[in-house]
Amino acid sequence: MVKGSSDYVKAVEGGLPPTQAIETKIYARRWLVLGIFVLYSASNSMQWIQYSIISNLIVQYYDVLNFSVEMTSMIYMITYIPFIFPASYFLDRFGLRYAALLGALGTCVGSWIKVVSVSPNKFWIGFAGHTVVAVSQTFILSVPARLAAVWFGPDQVSSACSIGVFGNQLGIAIGFLFPPMLVPDSKDNGVIGQGLQLMFYIVAICTSVILLLLILFFKDKPPLPPSPAQAVQRESEASESFFLSIKRLVTNSGYLLLLLSYAVNVGIFYAISTLLNNIVLTHFPGHTMDAGRIGLTIVCAGMLGSVVCGVILDKTHRFKETTLGVYVFSFLGMILFTFTLDVGSIVVVYVTAGLLGFFMTGYLPVGFEFAAELTYPEPEGTSAGLLNATVQIFGVAFTMLYGQLIDLWGDYYANIAQCVVLFVGIILTSIIPNDLRRQNAKF
Repeated sequence: MVKGSSDYVKAVEGGLPPTQAIETKIYARRWLVLGIFVLYSASNSMQWIQYSIISNLIVQYYDVLNFSVEMTSMIYMITYIPFIFPASYFLDRFGLRYAALLGALGTCVGSWIKVVSVSPNKFWIGFAGHTVVAVSQTFILSVPARLAAVWFGPDQVSSACSIGVFGNQLGIAIGFLFPPMLVPDSKDNGVIGQGLQLMFYIVAICTSVILLLLILFFKDKPPLPPSPAQAVQRESEASESFFLSIKRLVTNSGYLLLLLSYAVNVGIFYAISTLLNNIVLTHFPGHTMDAGRIGLTIVCAGMLGSVVCGVILDKTHRFKETTLGVYVFSFLGMILFTFTLDVGSIVVVYVTAGLLGFFMTGYLPVGFEFAAELTYPEPEGTSAGLLNATVQIFGVAFTMLYGQLIDLWGDYYANIAQCVVLFVGIILTSIIPNDLRRQNAKF
């Protein structure tokens, strides 16, 4: 047990290493908990892009505007903003298990609501179910950093966080791949309706199975902490309020700089993903399947990037340098993607989109882990929750602005504007102080 934890926490916040002996243990069960979380996260995120990646078919079948289909993606961002604070409080107050169960239940219920929406006049029912799923993601996106810190030792925590983020990316990849495969590109609404029904049933059954796995096997935390840093954090969380933690986060200048730069990078990724179908079909008419596969390429490359970056962080502990390096390569990837869309070869677009995805999506766990370092001993779920809340605001703004720029000037100049904003993000990242508080507390 840790004694005098208040003074201990103050010492850590001041950059001083801990000196008290703390009993710790790493449990084998951590991999089961992480694996279930990956499936759970994927079951939610695979529905984010489910409608918009086949937007032309949804518009035809339900007779709705393109904007209505785009809203099925943006509703994930819009609902996150007001719900992240109660969700973060719930996570801190009741722990990982109950937060995960609530999110999985919402994901499952929303998925089954969509099953009954397969009729040309029932788009609003599908949208309602989709909104329930979107609200449920607030109990997911903040979890990877928290789960990694609670269950994994100091030399595995970044890799575990990257695997947790991998679940979100796996789901997005499934969302890009399977809707174009399951819902045929047909002029016959009956054929489209059958495809939608099959897709919704598959998703609903999968979310039900994952909810059962969570009920049976997902645990909140191990009996003993995996590291001295986590032991101190347990003590501080027990004695301090959620709102004081929020206050300290919003007065941490390094964290605020990361907040802005992270939101720029991920917000641009959201905008590109939402409008990818329109961009690809503009340059390659009739290639609906390729739009989904290019999205899949972006996300699969990002999954690899996430794992690689997590291993690099665990091996080197160079959080700022890795964050800045990945950001620079995201900027270069965006430039390549911009200048290769109109070369006339869809193979080239696959390659450049993959490079963009490797760095831009691979940046996600890097940002989470750098935030945890800058804000220790604040709860990782709270710092990640604020990161994601800012991302959703930027994601909605960038998606709407990106769509307007494409309509006014075309995707070339719209992408140039995205490149300029990414360059601003590089500048913001470069001036973040390299204040690694959690590293100072791990020994």
